[in-house]
Amino acid sequence: MQRKVCSPNDFTSLDQVEDRLIAFERRYNETARPFTWEFTPADLEDLLARIERHEQKEHSQQPTGYAHQPAALPAAT
Repeated sequence: MQRKVCSPNDFTSLDQVEDRLIAFERRYNETARPFTWEFTPADLEDLLARIERHEQKEHSQQPTGYAHQPAALPAAT
């Protein structure tokens, strides 16, 4: 909406903003077409399981009790 309706932001009044939003809504409603949603609940469960496995793998690979200390810079001569 912002990219298609409100840019450029050259409105001189709120009435102009309202008019442009209403015009966009009318035009969009005339051309909009439904789409088929193909991401199923099973797909979501699979995705969440993969994310959890990835997070567990990352967590198990981190050394315990290790605090990162930056390398000392060489003394200026």
